Amino acid sequence: MAGNLDGNILTTGTSLVGIVCKDGIVMAGDRKTTAGGRIVMNKNKEKVAKINDYLVISGTGTASDIELMKKMVRAHLKLKELRDKRRPTVKEAANLVALISYRNIRQPSMIPFMAGIMVGGLNEDKTFELYSIEPAGSTMKVEDFDANFSSGMPYILGLLERQYHKGITVEQGIKLAAEAIKSSSERDTASGLGIDIFTITKDGIKHVSKQKAEAVYKEQD
Repeated sequence: MAGNLDGNILTTGTSLVGIVCKDGIVMAGDRKTTAGGRIVMNKNKEKVAKINDYLVISGTGTASDIELMKKMVRAHLKLKELRDKRRPTVKEAANLVALISYRNIRQPSMIPFMAGIMVGGLNEDKTFELYSIEPAGSTMKVEDFDANFSSGMPYILGLLERQYHKGITVEQGIKLAAEAIKSSSERDTASGLGIDIFTITKDGIKHVSKQKAEAVYKEQD
């Protein structure tokens, strides 16, 4: 039974990128979703999403877990904002994700909760932060770049290690993020079929790139 479930659960193997720039944050991801890593089920899955006016979340792992995480975080942050009469900080949002991950992965279940999450956002004082939360709940503040536990991570980190530099601008970060996703999509079978790129700056959150890969067929003689 477990084997049958494992083979049919929708997963986002994924290539994720988070880049800290001098004037903001760039977050990007691919668009492929598979069933059991064998069959492509969705060619247009947005894995990077704006949660509210100040927060962006990206995720890798089981698709249903990532979707549930987004809904829970959005709801909990809204309740916290109403209760405290102030906007939650990016760190508080990241800690919330970590707490949900920590609790869920430790609950007995036929299908354990598995989702690696990146949280980027803008604080009320116009500072921006990026956090990476691994599936068991450990949290790391990202000072330069990260790819979380996405399947494209080995290819992404190698490229970023060579091309990232302190003082990089958001404009440069957008190009670098796109190059990282394209690079991983060439070798990682769980990644590809498009790119979404979001920026977080003092001016707010923008969905700056939404590319969909179209199949190309050769005409037969």
